[in-house]
Amino acid sequence: MDLRKQLLKEHSKENTVLIVSYIEDHPKKVEDLMNIFLNESYRLIQRSAWVVGDLGRSKPEWIKPYIPRMIQNLKKTDIHVAAKRNTMRYLEEIELEEEVWGDLLDIAMKFLSKNDESVAVKVFSMTVAYNIIKHIPELKDELRIVIEDQLPYGTAGFKNRGQKIISALNKL
Repeated sequence: MDLRKQLLKEHSKENTVLIVSYIEDHPKKVEDLMNIFLNESYRLIQRSAWVVGDLGRSKPEWIKPYIPRMIQNLKKTDIHVAAKRNTMRYLEEIELEEEVWGDLLDIAMKFLSKNDESVAVKVFSMTVAYNIIKHIPELKDELRIVIEDQLPYGTAGFKNRGQKIISALNKL
């Protein structure tokens, strides 16, 4: 399968499932997928993000080698929201290596603090930040302040996650 052609064919759940299934059967294609996700045009990045997110949930160890590049990608100012959302969703679900905590915590706090960031990116960023801060509890007040700042403007889902994380921070 030519991943670029298949991604451009259509942006749908069915196509995403088809591509993920193909890659699961052809693990060497992960590198092609990640090169598309990290380097291609806006449209291909958007469409590959869903595949990366789903593959990250089914085969998280296959995506782990790309975490440093994914973190660098999150620093770009013109990154597609789908790439941010699926990267942060993947990162909230795995155990992170200590060497990425600093950069990733900065990124997560920045996303969480931005008023114009999508709710999904903010919610996933909140969890990524909390997962790091569990290991560095002296930073818990910084995260609590940012969450409390955002709560009045958040959706029901944001408020729910925020209150749960604040409660968990109080126990650290």
